[in-house]
Amino acid sequence: MASFALTAYRSLSPLLPALLSMVSQWIPKLKTFADARSGLFPELEARLRAVPEPSSRLWVHASSVGEFEQARPVIAELLQQVPGLDVVVSFFSDSGYEARKSYPDAAAVFYLPLDTPDNARKLVSLLKADIFMLMRYDFWPNQLEAIKESGAKMVLAAAALPPGSPYLKPGLKGLYRDLFAMFDDIFTIDQPGCEAFQSAFGCLSARKAGDPRFDQVYERQKKSDDRAAKLKPLFPGRMVLVGGSTWEPDEAILVPAWQPLRKKLSLVLVPHKVEGSNIDRIMENLRQKKIPAVTISSMDAAFDPEKQVLVVDQTGYLAELYAIASIAYVGGAFGINVHNTIEPAVHGIPVLFGPRHGNSPEAAGLIEAGAATVVNDQRELQDALERFVTDPGYLKKSGAKAAAFVQERLGATAVIAMAIEQYCSSKN
Repeated sequence: MASFALTAYRSLSPLLPALLSMVSQWIPKLKTFADARSGLFPELEARLRAVPEPSSRLWVHASSVGEFEQARPVIAELLQQVPGLDVVVSFFSDSGYEARKSYPDAAAVFYLPLDTPDNARKLVSLLKADIFMLMRYDFWPNQLEAIKESGAKMVLAAAALPPGSPYLKPGLKGLYRDLFAMFDDIFTIDQPGCEAFQSAFGCLSARKAGDPRFDQVYERQKKSDDRAAKLKPLFPGRMVLVGGSTWEPDEAILVPAWQPLRKKLSLVLVPHKVEGSNIDRIMENLRQKKIPAVTISSMDAAFDPEKQVLVVDQTGYLAELYAIASIAYVGGAFGINVHNTIEPAVHGIPVLFGPRHGNSPEAAGLIEAGAATVVNDQRELQDALERFVTDPGYLKKSGAKAAAFVQERLGATAVIAMAIEQYCSSKN
């Protein structure tokens, strides 16, 4: 018997199109949401008609870019191991779709439509997927029920269930029990999450696989180490501090914390946003502090790492710069949440970030492992940097802990891919 919450959702969700049409006139984001999905079904049908009949079809849904990056290594492994497999990818967010709409390994990349029973059934009928893999979260009840009714195997990957999760709240627990019960396999990122799914929701199919992003970052690290050879000569004999995915509040403490150490430590800033106005802001801020700086796009042979800050105004450099860094500061944790902390850790360097990291299990894991340091202000950041610069043994030990943290968590891709391979084999 369905929970009250699921029953209510089924009853009210058919009203969503009318509600969206009404309120989108005043809310630009909702208008963008609606406009992006207009013409979805004819366009998707035409795209699928143009691809050969697959032996099996895997439908991957990701809320946004971060969740899709967790799926990428699994998709790559399956395309190597399952002949004739094709993959379709859906996104909920505009940013996810726009960033990955040209993903070359997908037969189609599309927006998930508004979650009504009619849309859900229509999409399932059109895709004819054999396996559905949902990354981490983004549970849409009508869509999940339609997939289940189609007979497709359902996999929840990179699932997390930390203490205090909204899934456990009294008003929502019944709904999520119904939704989680639809999945044939639930792969969690850690053992406590696995046990929580089993004890709180009775999901006996839950098992720990780990986070596929560790595999993704590890593979990318091997490539970035090769490409980093071109950047390493820019900093001969210098320690390098890379500020990755920084925002203005990060830069406000990072630059002054670094200044007293500049004779020994070079600074590279890789802002989260690289559009011209943000780069202009950063360069002007450095000029006001009388700190010489150059952008990577305008850098020439005269670049002096002892005097100049390198500001990265192009995308695609962060992994390579972490590969040549001695210390990494990861931005975002003075805003909503810290950005990717695995990317620097895989290179065996200590990681620093601000106080807001609650939505990042890997950040918490790095702290527990002694591989990451949380800084709450400029003084704490300066003290942490000074210790790394003046104590090579401490620097090396912290970096080794970061590398070990990543190494111990490799292998999720193989576990998830093997389960999906077996579903493909049983179909064929």
